Parts: sequence; C-alpha cells; structure tokens
Amino acid sequence: MKKKVAIAMSGGVDSAVAAAWLVDQGHEVIGLTMQLWDHGEQLSPSSRTCCATEDLYDARQVAQRLDIPFYVVNLEEQFRQAVVEDFLSSYEAGQTPNPCVRCNQRLKFETLLNKALSLGVDYLATGHYAIKKEDKNGHPLLYKGVDRFKDQSYFLFATTVAQLGKLDFPLGGLTKDKTRQLADRFDLHLSQKRESQDVCFVPDGDYKAFFMREGSTAANSGLIVDLDGNVLGEHKGLGNHTIGQRKGLGISAPNPLYVVKIISEKNQLVVGPESALYGDSLTIKDLNWLCRQKLEQPRQVQAKIRYASNSVPATISPSNKLSYANLQFDNPQKSITPGQACVLYDGDRVLGGGWIS
Repeated sequence: MKKKVAIAMSGGVDSAVAAAWLVDQGHEVIGLTMQLWDHGEQLSPSSRTCCATEDLYDARQVAQRLDIPFYVVNLEEQFRQAVVEDFLSSYEAGQTPNPCVRCNQRLKFETLLNKALSLGVDYLATGHYAIKKEDKNGHPLLYKGVDRFKDQSYFLFATTVAQLGKLDFPLGGLTKDKTRQLADRFDLHLSQKRESQDVCFVPDGDYKAFFMREGSTAANSGLIVDLDGNVLGEHKGLGNHTIGQRKGLGISAPNPLYVVKIISEKNQLVVGPESALYGDSLTIKDLNWLCRQKLEQPRQVQAKIRYASNSVPATISPSNKLSYANLQFDNPQKSITPGQACVLYDGDRVLGGGWIS
C-alpha cells in the first residue's frame, strides 16, 4: 500500500538509502533534515560528524537526486537546551551522558515527528538499524536490526509506544554492506561516505576545549585520590574521564589503576584496582517500558549497559519510586557508569530502558 512518508535525512548513507528505497517502492516521500548546531570555524574539513554543514548539503543533494521535496527544520535552540545543556550538566554531575539517545528522544521523535505529522504523512522513517513489528492487537514492538554489528535499537529505547506507532525503520532487515550496495544501485554519491564518529557538537573530539568554551566546571582541575582518600595526583577536568578509564590519568603506580568513582561535589576522581570496577546491581531512572504488561513484579531480562557491550542476564524489579526500577545482574558487571543508558531485551525484542542513576 502506497503511503505518504517523511524521511529524516542526516546526510549519511543510511538515511539516503532509506529515502531512495521508499521512493523506489512508490511511496510519496518528503525529506526532512534537522539543523542542530552551527559549527562555524570550529569545524575542520576533515571532521566527520552527523550534524556537520557538509551533511546538510549531502542530504539536499540526495533529495534533488530523488526529486522529492526537502525541508530543513531549524532546531538549534531546542538542541542547545535539550541535548547540549544536558550533556554539560551531566558531566558536571560526574556522569557520562549519551547525547545521541537524548537527541532521538527529545528532538527526532518528538519535535521532528510532530513536524512530519503536521505535513500529513502516515509516518516518519529513519535510517536506524532496528525493526518495528506489531503484535496481533496492533501494538507496536521494537526489535534489534538483523546486522548485529550495526544494530541501533539501544539508541531507541526512550521512544514511546505512541511514537513507535508512527515510525518506521526501512533498513532494519539489511546489513551495512547491503545498504552500501543499494546506494550504488540507486546512484547515490555518498555510497562510500565514512561513518559518524564523534559527538556532533564536539567534532574534533576535544572535550576539554569544548567545556572551556562553554565555561563549564567540567573543565576544572581537581584531585585524584585512591580508595582510602590518599592524593595521587591531579586531573584536568571531570569531563575528560569516565568510569573504567585507565589511560590518560597522568599518575604512576606499581599496579594498574582505573577510575572507579567520580565525586562531583569534591571535584575528585577516585581510582582503584580493576576488581573495584565490578558491581552486581544498579538503579534505573526514567524507565520507559514498551510492554503492554506493566512492570509489577520481578522479570528476567537481558540488560545492556553500554552500546558496545553484550547484553547479559539480569532481573528487573519495580521500585517504590515512580519511573524507577532496580536491576540485579546474574553475574557482576564491569564499569557500571551513571548517566549511560541501560536497555532491556527479551531475546531480540526491546522491552524498554532507562538511565543508570
């Protein structure tokens, strides 16, 4: 059945192929690109970020090649408030945020989706490697993409059921190699375009310089102490560090030391042996539960505490605090990091997730 579809175009090969494929299937397609960040002179020609000015031009070129309407939606102010300020305040609080999830949650699947629906489309498509299905009652379900190396369901956990019903992920059943082959087939100029790597508003990866430009306390120097409180050295800003980090601490010791805790109130890094990195439980805040059945009793799940890690068996239990849940791992896990997302699965299906608090 032919539909009217908006496609979120990032300027990368994935969303470009998704757009071309939808056009090829006969759908009426509208291209939308979010203008999020004005890099100005900060952006070097060699930088590769998802929101760079070059990407906007690439998205426009693809839209022209496909002969579809194309609109740039300026969300710079919203991006600053919802993503950049959250990024800064999280690091200042000793946490390690995930701005890509925040961007999906607060901009792409709220503001951009609403903009798309105002144009009369049936749904908004994106280039994410994930799969949407429906149960027998038409309830939308979210699953991992078939390409296990590119699966991006982790970044979509905060999508609500209502939003999921208006979204589609055309590439979920493809591998990245197949996507590039389709880019060639559709004669798209960016079939070999490199992957996005850095946080889009820190294109050179220099967090300390970014924190300093923003006047953030995450750039302030402070003490490095061991588990007993003994001073071992000085760090150059909490924003340069995360739980589990070993390299770049600037201290010497007879045995390897890792960041095991960040105490923002004291502006201190606490370091210790690798054994101190393991924990068997965590608390999830802002839980987004995608199941029809409410979380009213303990449930076995597979939990993923960072994008690059494997999911591991755990038990999730409801908390007496609204939108919170408790997670107990079957086996202790390394480097549980406040501020990162904890995403819950049942096999390939995404049950929901939240933020490690």
